[in-house]
Amino acid sequence: MEYKMSRSLRSTLTTYGVVVLFFIVCEILIATHILSYSLQGQLVPICAYVCMAISLNLVVGISGELSLGHAGFMSIGAFSGVVAAALVGGVAVNEPAILVISMLVGGLLAGVMGFLISIPVMRLHGDYLAIVTLAFGEIIKNILNNLYVGMDESGLHLSMNSESSLHMSQAGKVLLAGPKGAVGVTTIANFTVGILLVLFCLFVALNLINSRSGRAILAVRDNRIAAEACGINSMKYRMMAFVVSAVLAGMAGALYGLNYSSFIPSKFDFNNSIMVLVFVVLGGIGNIRGGMIAAAVLTVLPEALRFLSTYRMLIYSVVLIAVMLISNNEQARMVLRRFKNHFKKSRKKKAAPQVAVVGAGAASAKEDGAHD
Repeated sequence: MEYKMSRSLRSTLTTYGVVVLFFIVCEILIATHILSYSLQGQLVPICAYVCMAISLNLVVGISGELSLGHAGFMSIGAFSGVVAAALVGGVAVNEPAILVISMLVGGLLAGVMGFLISIPVMRLHGDYLAIVTLAFGEIIKNILNNLYVGMDESGLHLSMNSESSLHMSQAGKVLLAGPKGAVGVTTIANFTVGILLVLFCLFVALNLINSRSGRAILAVRDNRIAAEACGINSMKYRMMAFVVSAVLAGMAGALYGLNYSSFIPSKFDFNNSIMVLVFVVLGGIGNIRGGMIAAAVLTVLPEALRFLSTYRMLIYSVVLIAVMLISNNEQARMVLRRFKNHFKKSRKKKAAPQVAVVGAGAASAKEDGAHD
């Protein structure tokens, strides 16, 4: 009995395959010294922003809500991950284990904050929800701008005033220094763990989308009134998508933060949220694979254009605008569909003679048997 793979399963396996192929190609380029050191330094940020695109797609694409403060969850994961790594680093644990623990802590705290924020936010819709999430991102950034965290032999010290108000011993170490951000971070993030995090985010997102809860979220997105009339709790499922998205963004933030020796809170501002939203829109709202590819390309593009000096950001902007216009142009879509259909027809024509030869061989075999 012939087994036919379903379209959703085939699409899921293709998405996983794209990630694995990207990892293999990058490892080969690194081993052969083809990939420059500057581009190698972009591999972990690529993984982090791919995870951010996956997580935001759960809110914007799957849940159908516009969130403009997603960088706030990323910042929570980044700064809490740095503190967690410093605490766990005192124990005899290897670096990958410290990194995983830090990502779990960052994801957990971001998820808790996402749950608390979603209680009032998910009662809103449209522009009102977007404005509230934007305000949330700015509030988180301002809190981190005034947060000081240090660690000595007696434990953690927190303050909202200055480093001197931490009252640490001389052997103490400042972890978060207000506007200076995280300082003296031990960089333990690596590309392999980044790819594993991407695969984990894909696993969570795709399983949620294809689950019963995911179908309920899609129903609420398509028609909230009809879904509620069928007994679906719209508030519950919208909160579910929002909280899962916050957890994945927090884990991506921890990976991103532990890739740099220092970073500041203003890195996770409104522009960062808009950049992640551009990944989602450019890759196709609700298209997980497209968002991943857009995040990878747009993250590495400014670095790849560095040889153009002062013109690189201009070219980056022109490319971004051109792709956005083409992707939202119906005529361009028709050309792509025609090319795709033509490619499929050419493949069928090439396969047809082989089928005919096999059929002829079978027929001749039957005739020989009849003569015998």
